[in-house]
Amino acid sequence: MSIRRLPSHLVDRIAAGEVVERPASALKELVENALDAGARTVHIRLSAGGLDLVEVTDDGSGMNPAEMSLALERHATSKLPDERIEAVASFGFRGEALPSIASVSRFTLESRLPGHDGWRITIDHGERAGEGPAALPPGTRVRVDELFARVPARRKFLRSPRAEYAACLDTVRRLAMSRPDVGFTLEHDGRRTLSVQPSTLPGRVAALLDPELERAGLPIDLQRGPLSLGGVVSLPTFNRGAADHQYLFVNGRPVKDRLLVGALRAAYSDVLARDRHPIAALFLVLPLEEVDVNVHPAKTEVRFRDPQAVRGLIVGGLRHALDEAGHRSAARMQAAAEVNWTTEFDQPERSEREHAERLDQPSQPDYGWPDALSVTHVRETQSLFTAAPAARAEPASAPVPSHPLGVARGQVAATYIVAEAEDGLVLVDQHAAHERLVLERLKRGASNGGVARQALLLPEVVELDEPDCDRLEDAASELAGFGLEIERFGTNAILVRATPAPLGQPDLKRLLGDLAAEIAELGGPQALKERLDLVAATFACHHSVRAGRILSVAEMNALLREMEVTPHSGQCNHGRPTWVKLAHGDIEKLFGRR
Repeated sequence: MSIRRLPSHLVDRIAAGEVVERPASALKELVENALDAGARTVHIRLSAGGLDLVEVTDDGSGMNPAEMSLALERHATSKLPDERIEAVASFGFRGEALPSIASVSRFTLESRLPGHDGWRITIDHGERAGEGPAALPPGTRVRVDELFARVPARRKFLRSPRAEYAACLDTVRRLAMSRPDVGFTLEHDGRRTLSVQPSTLPGRVAALLDPELERAGLPIDLQRGPLSLGGVVSLPTFNRGAADHQYLFVNGRPVKDRLLVGALRAAYSDVLARDRHPIAALFLVLPLEEVDVNVHPAKTEVRFRDPQAVRGLIVGGLRHALDEAGHRSAARMQAAAEVNWTTEFDQPERSEREHAERLDQPSQPDYGWPDALSVTHVRETQSLFTAAPAARAEPASAPVPSHPLGVARGQVAATYIVAEAEDGLVLVDQHAAHERLVLERLKRGASNGGVARQALLLPEVVELDEPDCDRLEDAASELAGFGLEIERFGTNAILVRATPAPLGQPDLKRLLGDLAAEIAELGGPQALKERLDLVAATFACHHSVRAGRILSVAEMNALLREMEVTPHSGQCNHGRPTWVKLAHGDIEKLFGRR
């Protein structure tokens, strides 16, 4: 086959394939152009996830008719003042962006300089369809209709409007996060789904990701030579089941770089389980000559001249910030519960004030144990002793039953159960053990036709992002098999009518958020069916007896008995051991008796 020159319309379509992969790609180009034009507010309108309409309006510098015509020519740009391609400091400089988008859509460009009349140019799939005066305030408005309408081979590979909208929303979030000094609004199918006003960086990150970050976030502000790192990261206890809330920026440009992601993971490696991920928005600033932003067509990856210095700054800086946080935790504080057990031993006398203070403390919460193992409420047993016992142990003279895990003698640090067995001493991690038990109950229920559900007296409304609501709505039938009965409640909320009975009273907002993240990572309801064990593990992790909870002796023994008859109870859902045993011989060695 002989070599030939390609026609210009085909060249534009090939360029469009590199630049415009989906509506979110076109939206990214248009918003970046608005920001580079000095916009202070950016208004975005979408229809059908961007498949039918993408419109971006800004109040930036605007263009005159001659500049508008030049902007629609290939390889024309205002972002590269000379031939030093490595010196680009704006979001991008690809001159083929606008003509490429115009070659696969009906494209309308309107712009106006302050003090001048507005002008409009329309391009219909690569062919100029007309131009003339336009009425608009100073700035620029770009409208993209019917993207890929005449490229059916490309159109059919686009995803559903919901999925395309989720990608557009993520794009807007990243760009809005990179410029907290600019106001953004986003409308989808006539509904305003995002609106943020100019703010500080921590305020913008919290507004876009989670308002709780204002309480559970750590500000980052580091300088090491020419490198600087800023942003916000979450406390280890404020985490997610997927790495979908990690936003990384290099010189203000959103990137998805393996080096930066790996450094973030390494910084949390010793304080966070491997299947949990922090929330982060990190901004790395370094001299232009120290980074190459042109190694990827979409500029989502970069190459550093000194990658080890960058990694060291991120890992060392974040670990220092986590160390400085000390004992801060994002977990809800558990009030110290009363000790729900009685003894025949006489209790030491205490002052009336101490006794009154004990009575004012909250009562023991319900941990969902079987009724046969429940214990009398502490306020019903106050008359049996004048004050709470001073120790967490049963009488040592009590016989040791013939159970593999023995009988509970007490609780250490409100985290570990101490049990005496016939052949030694058993230590049980109460959270890890109960997590495994709940998981096995859920798996048994799912395999036997469905987990028993507990209907809520008053259905609870949980507010989430619209994409998360879409994912949960699509997976509602699969989640019903685990006893979670949900339905859509408006645009940004899910109505919960019933919860899995084994979970008791879980934190529904956190549970639904983690489930949505799990579904997003798996790829949808179909993949969810194939990996229901992961979903069950997510459920189980939300109602395990947490470290720090005071358990009665009856509850501790109930936990031990259930462990003895439950498969895989020797390890938790994350592979850690749930119990260890010190044989009598091991204890004697510790005291030098043999």
